[in-house]
Amino acid sequence: MSTFVVIGGDAAGMSAASKAKRDDPDLDVVVFEAGEWVSYGACGLPYYVKGEIQSLDDLVSVTSEEFREQRDIDLRTNHEVISIDPDDRTVTARGEDEVVQAYDQLLVSTGAAAVEPPIDGLDRNGVYTLGSMSDGRDLREYVSRARTDGDLHQPDRGPACQFLENCNGPVGIVGGGYIGIEMAEALAANDFEVHLFQRGGRILKSFSEATSEAIGDHLAEQNVAVNLNTEVEGLAGGEVVEAVVTESGRTPVEMVLVGTGVSPRTDIAEEAGIELGETGAIAADAYRETNLPDVYAAGDCAEAEHVVTGEAGYVPLALTANRHGRAVGRTIAGNPTRGGGVAGTAAVKAFEVEAARTGVLDGREARRAGFDPITETIDTKSRAGYYPEGGTVRVTLTADRESGRVLGGSLVSEYGEGAVHRSHALVGAVTEGVTLGKLSNYDLAYAPPFNTTWDPVLTAAKVLDGKR
Repeated sequence: MSTFVVIGGDAAGMSAASKAKRDDPDLDVVVFEAGEWVSYGACGLPYYVKGEIQSLDDLVSVTSEEFREQRDIDLRTNHEVISIDPDDRTVTARGEDEVVQAYDQLLVSTGAAAVEPPIDGLDRNGVYTLGSMSDGRDLREYVSRARTDGDLHQPDRGPACQFLENCNGPVGIVGGGYIGIEMAEALAANDFEVHLFQRGGRILKSFSEATSEAIGDHLAEQNVAVNLNTEVEGLAGGEVVEAVVTESGRTPVEMVLVGTGVSPRTDIAEEAGIELGETGAIAADAYRETNLPDVYAAGDCAEAEHVVTGEAGYVPLALTANRHGRAVGRTIAGNPTRGGGVAGTAAVKAFEVEAARTGVLDGREARRAGFDPITETIDTKSRAGYYPEGGTVRVTLTADRESGRVLGGSLVSEYGEGAVHRSHALVGAVTEGVTLGKLSNYDLAYAPPFNTTWDPVLTAAKVLDGKR
């Protein structure tokens, strides 16, 4: 009997394990997971902290017991793999006891870890990250205590509190990416005074400047203090954090969330001789196989080919992990399957605004890939002008000047007015290398309650095509 071993029990790992076992029931599948949770939706953690999701168990897609009893997978939680021996084809895991497990095929799906920026005070109590279920549990407990007990150590109030009823003490968020934006909403919804610190000149830097500006303006409307071009130099205090220190001074806080991105967990892979790519993540071919035979990599620890540039990219998102894990499972079961490329598609909600992006928007990145990028941003209605509801959709499109190929897009609208769903048409165009002319002729759905006759994406394509 062949043995397929998986390191990591979240999206990529459990997708691969489940698909391999389903397609080849005689396969022996062993999964090692360092923590207690498997197959969970980490993207839902901000909404659990906010209180919209009541239980951590609601974020679990399939329980450990279901994997063991219904899917016949040998799942070993609380077992951290500490080494891979590719010569002997074994992995060594440490749990209550040390285990040496032989493999015929191996998947490394060790995920990513929260980046710890080089600032003083990260080890103080009251400093959190949000990269795991236990992190989410800790933050939810903090929010619950603050709601019940009031201020935890009563730092000075800031000016935003005058606009809020029953305002809890001020909190700091370091980083203006997805986690930072979503947690700003989660904390503000629980009556915290929120101060967000962004090192660069705009939040959500992978989106278009127009999208970033719209989200930033909306955060300010919601009394979130957004500090741009602000380098955090340290987190001051005694045993507990008390202030965020920047060049311009000290902002009193009672808690700090650090959300400055993630980096791939590659230590055991590197030690085993598995090659990394230029992104710093594990390099793999189209079938997710690494430089070592029968050793695969998928999920947030691995890089993948970008559909626009054709180069390796690092896009640690849930769908990529699930899709690539499933492909590995099919390959292991005897049906070689490509994992597919990535377009960098993502979406985010900030209070009453939603945004999405896909493809290549950065001009420097486009030029490095051999394109001559042109960009246009338009604002247009989300529904028929005579319909009594609706709002505005802002669309930014980037294309290659000579060929007209659509390279990327970014959309923002009021929540529920379709920025995210409209991005799906752009994903297809970007992935298939469609031109602006072809995109402008897409037969997109229209009815007054849902859309304008000319969908905003079609209008943006026509406008940009006319400027080539």
